[in-house]
Amino acid sequence: MNSQSIKNLLQKVPLFKDLTDYEMEPIVELAKFRMYRHGTHIFMQGDPLTNVYFIHEGKVKIYKSDSHGREQIVNFLQTDDMFPHAGFFRQDNYPANASILEDAVLIYIPIHSFEDFLYTHPEICVKLFRVLGDKLVDLQKRLEEKMLYNTYEQIIMLLLRLSKEYGVKYENQQTRIATQFTNRQLANMIGSTRETVSRTVSQLKKQNLLRIDSLGCFILDTDGMKNELF
Repeated sequence: MNSQSIKNLLQKVPLFKDLTDYEMEPIVELAKFRMYRHGTHIFMQGDPLTNVYFIHEGKVKIYKSDSHGREQIVNFLQTDDMFPHAGFFRQDNYPANASILEDAVLIYIPIHSFEDFLYTHPEICVKLFRVLGDKLVDLQKRLEEKMLYNTYEQIIMLLLRLSKEYGVKYENQQTRIATQFTNRQLANMIGSTRETVSRTVSQLKKQNLLRIDSLGCFILDTDGMKNELF
């Protein structure tokens, strides 16, 4: 992978969206890349936080495990996504596990090298903090959903959020979530059970707010779902 390919990817990542080509050049010089096979782990929860990763190809699952080995899925990531989001500004360990769902090519930047670079470029720090502020707002909204809404509403909000991240416009003003998610995976994202998600999906089908295509992808009536919340 050449430096131009690395720059093209990094400039798609929200963290770097406001940087000029000139500002990107030293960042590209810090970046490296590596291939990962399906089923392998990039890092484990509690490992020393050393790199921040960007997905060039493939898919990644971010999850935590409790003392009984049960998974709590934090996120599913795909091309152009970055993780962990706060990695550049923490002296800590990785907060979750990251495993490869689909053969992947990842670009990564060593944290110590990037932070040394930021010490001498405060104007870039300001731009990066603005983007991270937007991410904090998103996480706050997710916490509010957990506290203020019942499980039925949380599942609808999750599907709407996934439609924004992975959705493509479909016929009759519907949205198709291009990435497949099982009921178990959806349940793990909000700390619910597979049975509860299954009942909710069935209910949404009866209301013609959701259907599943031949590939197992969700097709949503997003306007109708929003009306269920308000």
